[in-house]
Amino acid sequence: MKSHPIRAFVALGSNLDNPAAQVSHAFGELDALPGTRLIAHSSLYRSAPWGYSDQPDFINAVAEIETRLEPRILLEMLLDIEHRRGRVREFLNAPRVLDLDLLLYDGLIHHEHGLTLPHPRMHERAFVLMPLAEIAPGCVIPGRGAAQECLASCAGQALERLPQSQASTASSAPRLQAAG
Repeated sequence: MKSHPIRAFVALGSNLDNPAAQVSHAFGELDALPGTRLIAHSSLYRSAPWGYSDQPDFINAVAEIETRLEPRILLEMLLDIEHRRGRVREFLNAPRVLDLDLLLYDGLIHHEHGLTLPHPRMHERAFVLMPLAEIAPGCVIPGRGAAQECLASCAGQALERLPQSQASTASSAPRLQAAG
C-alpha cells in the first residue's frame, strides 16, 4: 500500500438484474475497499449499449475515490467485486450485472498486460465523460486533455441523466435509441 492516498476514478455500469441498484450498491463496495474511501459519485445515467446492441440499455456512473492501493491491486479488487456480483464474461460487450473500470489513477500514464491508464477508450465515451465531468469538472485525461473537451467530441452519443426518483426504476424504463 502507498504511504499516502491518491485520487482515482472508477466507471460503473450495469444492464442486468436491476442495474440502478447494482451501480448504487457498488458505490458502497468501493468505499469498503482496504485503504480506500469514496469521495464522490455522479448521478446515474442511461446509455445505449456499445458494440453489441441486442441487449438492454446500461446504467452508468463514475466514482471518485481516495486510495492507498497500488493500481494493479485496485484493479484486482474491482474485478473481484464484479465476480462476487455475478459478472460473467461471455463475449466482448456482452450484457453484464456489473462492470467496474479503473479510469484514472492520480494522473498516471501506465501500460502493462491487462492494465492501461488512463483507460484507453474513456475519451471516446459520453457515458464515462459526462458523469466524470459532473463530479470533477476540471478533470484532465493525461495525453488527451480536458474531459469537458473530450465530451464535446461525443455529441452524437445518446445519454440521459436519471432523476433521483427514477434511479430505482431505471431497469423498467423504455429503451433509449442511440443518436446518430
